[in-house]
Amino acid sequence: MEYLHIFAELVVGFAALFLITKFLGKTQITQITTFDFVSALVLGELVGNALFDKEIGLGQILFAVFLWGVLIYFTEYLTQRYKRMRRFLEGEPSIVIKKGKIVYDSLKKNHLDINQLQHLLRSKDIFSIRECEYAILETDGTVSVLKKPEYSSPAAKDFKIQLQPEELPVTLVLDGEIVTDNLHMIHWDESRLQTELKGWGAKTVKDVLYAEWKKGEPLHVQTF
Repeated sequence: MEYLHIFAELVVGFAALFLITKFLGKTQITQITTFDFVSALVLGELVGNALFDKEIGLGQILFAVFLWGVLIYFTEYLTQRYKRMRRFLEGEPSIVIKKGKIVYDSLKKNHLDINQLQHLLRSKDIFSIRECEYAILETDGTVSVLKKPEYSSPAAKDFKIQLQPEELPVTLVLDGEIVTDNLHMIHWDESRLQTELKGWGAKTVKDVLYAEWKKGEPLHVQTF
């Protein structure tokens, strides 16, 4: 009976968490801000702790998840409607490097030391502070950077090169299965796909680990 009770609570809790996260949107998954991160943790803990408390039933779990979801939704509504609330709850970006100089007061305000700043810069392919013109600490803890002109990668327009518009690649086969919707999107049928795959040495779709289509380029195929 105890196992059945745990099973029922786990299934109901899983369904409730899934519905709430779908209702609240993708911010609870991507953890855009510190507040979103904490709210996601608490939401999971509400269900996790309830599973091992024999005095808490399915009704209490659903009520707790629903109430927390309403509170988060109301908070998100306030941040979207009122800019002052947005700044209070989500914070605001801070300039930590300005015109090549570290803004120490901004680092101190955000409890960020030089080593942490260097780590964030390296994640943006900047291995020396002298390469950075501006760095902005975002509300999610990441850093956005603008390199000094002499360290920036040249763009095609710098060489006056005419480029064709970029097209998104489309996955046609994944783990031996045809992605039917993508196949229809590029106006292909299965027979055409089979013909293309045979040209890569694949007897059937089951032999293909990954196949990708991109306009104007040959099909990219990798077999198992």
